[in-house]
Amino acid sequence: MKRLAFWLYQVYAWLIVIPLGLLLTLVAGWLTMLVAVVWSPRAASRYVAAKWGRVIAWLTPMLVTVEGAQHADPGRTYVVVCNHQSQYDIFLVYGWLDLDLKWVVKAELRKLPGVGIGCEKAGHIFVERGNPEQARKAVNEALERVGDGVGILFFAEGSRSLDGKLKPFKKGAFRMAVSQGLPILPLTIVGTRDIQKPKSMLIFPGRARLIIHPAIEVDGRETQDVLTLMNRTREVIASALPADLR
Repeated sequence: MKRLAFWLYQVYAWLIVIPLGLLLTLVAGWLTMLVAVVWSPRAASRYVAAKWGRVIAWLTPMLVTVEGAQHADPGRTYVVVCNHQSQYDIFLVYGWLDLDLKWVVKAELRKLPGVGIGCEKAGHIFVERGNPEQARKAVNEALERVGDGVGILFFAEGSRSLDGKLKPFKKGAFRMAVSQGLPILPLTIVGTRDIQKPKSMLIFPGRARLIIHPAIEVDGRETQDVLTLMNRTREVIASALPADLR
């Protein structure tokens, strides 16, 4: 019975979820560009991209539980830091974190049809790997454009965890938080790896949890405290993971 259910779902996934997901992503990218230009980048993020994440979750289906939503104050700007388990992390965070998200993403994504132009017009931050000076400049320029209620999002591990265990964090998010005096908003993502594992095209229905932790204030910290801030944030994020994944 389980084997039959597996193959029936894969037929549904390949005939419905994946083709519709790709189409929705392309349409959402161009619609994001249009809304960002005609209305505002904030509206593009909150009214187009967030709905895109929720619709794909509904199609999968991915049932979502959010804990600590009150910790994301829409009147503040944060450096948002979370673990990275799956491609579905993007749908989860976009759909259920009530902030105007600006992603720090690889410059190569700018070339993706629809997606690249949508991300650019929505104000996402493209950085070149191995070019820290360009990354600092891109982030500083983005901060000059954004207002309140913005979440500048980093997957602090740098890439998806292949085994689900929390990887060591990179310092970029924490250097930015210290240099700009912005609070860290830690997020823990649980369950998305069971929906789509890294380096796999197979998807499955499932449940995901988004735990939004209280913000970690960084006012008054010196640059040498970056490592302390990074370790503290990692401990907070790890605290909501199953013991075998910390």
